[in-house]
Amino acid sequence: MPDAQAMDTWQRAAREQGAGFRSSRAEREPAPQDPAERARAICLRLLTGTPRTRRQLADALAKREIPDEIAEEVLARFEDVGLINDAAFADAWVESRHHGRGLARRALARELRTKGVDAAVIDEAVGQLDSDQEEATARELVARKLTSTRGLDRDRRLRRLAGMLARKGYAEGLALRVVRQALEEEGEDTEGLDEGFA
Repeated sequence: MPDAQAMDTWQRAAREQGAGFRSSRAEREPAPQDPAERARAICLRLLTGTPRTRRQLADALAKREIPDEIAEEVLARFEDVGLINDAAFADAWVESRHHGRGLARRALARELRTKGVDAAVIDEAVGQLDSDQEEATARELVARKLTSTRGLDRDRRLRRLAGMLARKGYAEGLALRVVRQALEEEGEDTEGLDEGFA
């Protein structure tokens, strides 16, 4: 078994060799890219995985300390060639999240705001969903969840179903109407049900 002094000498030599390897490796690596090239590479890498909004990309560039004027220039160019399109992003988001998760216009608008989409673009995107479409989705959501509430008392069923719709962004009036109709179709007595919901 090697003694402590020999082990210490071996560890020191290994560290020095490692340091030498790192410095020679650093010499072989190309010089750091210019900021515009780095910004383009960052944006392309982020856009490869999933669509992003302009603000999401701007935030990523800021985190990586890309100067503001260069970030602005790169983002403007990406918009010009169609790689960044907040309106298309918002339209796709609304389509996907409404049909996939059953989110209402209010919840969709909130999500798009957190992603940095402009208010006018959000209004246009969520405007694709009309009231009838939103109500039909609310009915589908309630129908799916209704069976899991059987056996509970009427008021508890109401709170559970209306609460599920509220979390998805549906207005209270719509939620109550849809849940009440679903319960009536099951034969529940809904007399005074609106007053019981608080």
